[in-house]
Amino acid sequence: MSFDLVIWEGERPADDLAAGVAYNELFQRYDEQNPHTPATDRIAAYCEALTSRWPDAYTAPWSITPMPSGPFLYLCVVWSMADEVSVIAAELAASMGLVCYDPQSDALLR
Repeated sequence: MSFDLVIWEGERPADDLAAGVAYNELFQRYDEQNPHTPATDRIAAYCEALTSRWPDAYTAPWSITPMPSGPFLYLCVVWSMADEVSVIAAELAASMGLVCYDPQSDALLR
């Protein structure tokens, strides 16, 4: 079991409900149907910046190695680091003009 976060390129949804709809659409398109779509430049840069924060595989917070697909990145984080990673992930996403969404609480993060 892991704590999940989702980051994507695009206009920030107006509210959490709209974000949930956008997330479901992106998840189906890029995680279920086309998981090997090359990452967009911004998502690749985001993934690189985030994963470089924890370069040691033994102390990294990922329960599954982050694998961006197109304009979409689904992060699986170990529960023990969920709070720390969600703050850093959301701040980095905001600084890069990306959307950060928590599917467990169906909420946009800032």
